[in-house]
Amino acid sequence: MSKKRVLSVFGTRPEAIKMAAVVLALANEPDAFDARVCVTAQHRDMLDQVLDLFEIKPDVDLNIMKPNQDLFQITTSVLNGMREVLEAEKPDIVLVHGDTTTTMATSLACFYLKIPVGHVEAGLRTWDKYYPFPEEINRVVTDSVASLYFPPTEGSKQNLLRLGVPEKDIYLTGITVLDALFYTLNKKPSGNGKLPIPLNPDKRLVLVTVHRRENFGEPLRDICRALKDIVAQHNDVEMVIPVHRNPNVRDVVYDILGKQPNIYLIDPMDYEPFCQLMEKSTLILTDSGGIQEEAPSLSKPVLVLRDETERPEAVEMGTVKLVGPHYDKITSEASALLNDKVAYEKMAQAANPYGDGKAAQRIVEALKAF
Repeated sequence: MSKKRVLSVFGTRPEAIKMAAVVLALANEPDAFDARVCVTAQHRDMLDQVLDLFEIKPDVDLNIMKPNQDLFQITTSVLNGMREVLEAEKPDIVLVHGDTTTTMATSLACFYLKIPVGHVEAGLRTWDKYYPFPEEINRVVTDSVASLYFPPTEGSKQNLLRLGVPEKDIYLTGITVLDALFYTLNKKPSGNGKLPIPLNPDKRLVLVTVHRRENFGEPLRDICRALKDIVAQHNDVEMVIPVHRNPNVRDVVYDILGKQPNIYLIDPMDYEPFCQLMEKSTLILTDSGGIQEEAPSLSKPVLVLRDETERPEAVEMGTVKLVGPHYDKITSEASALLNDKVAYEKMAQAANPYGDGKAAQRIVEALKAF
């Protein structure tokens, strides 16, 4: 049997983290796959950090990132760039991940050239096309053209079945980010794993990330005001915020939180030290999707700075709670967890619904059968 030519395409740091285990698993099967990697570099520096950590060397790099690029520019750059890549590489199947603009535009290019698409982390939905924006429509488009679907949970599988996807094309895998998390925490620490700030062992750590477009503007200002008051009201708490480089985030965060005691604003982190910070944290506040999946595996309660989530399983299990970008709800829920040991332990010990860290191998086995 001839090898299957598989092209994995991603462009952002979160995609790279979640696809790394798949890329490595494919590389471990050289008799079955001619595995290639293409990056768009929708994010450049943050993407390269992850490639270095997992020792992945792309075969193709579109290098599309430009300062202050908008969705029109990203979409057209990926669509035009991937046409040339696909015509040159001639893959049997292309793997994409999740809900980024790279994923959507790559899937569309594959559709135009009638190349099958395998969608890792398929089937997630909020059912609101503007929330999250543009991610909800990105994943809708990708699922509409895919040939193989790798949903992480039973709920995401049921979403696909409800949309009419044939069950024979769906492979329930668990979430690939757990593969990456366990790989990173279990590997020998590299020189890049050093924490960027000294943590006070006598204080509890609250870790915060925020970057979603729908939180730009006044919602982000409300979030920052809440974070400021949480720290002010708890003398034994310190807060670390890796600040996204987007000026819509950076300018607001530094304006409100830049000179606050016990709040440390740092540059975006390599994945390895970020995993260590998650492991050391008491509480995590985030509008990220991946952290909602990682933190339950580390028994860390998460307050999600969004009103909706396409990852309802952890909310249903009780380890994640939606607080939105709302000052009152953020401060009250955070204070409840920091002040009430029973409430904290109830969230921290809730079951993890996202799998066992072996999703990549399940994807590889499905590709063998494709």
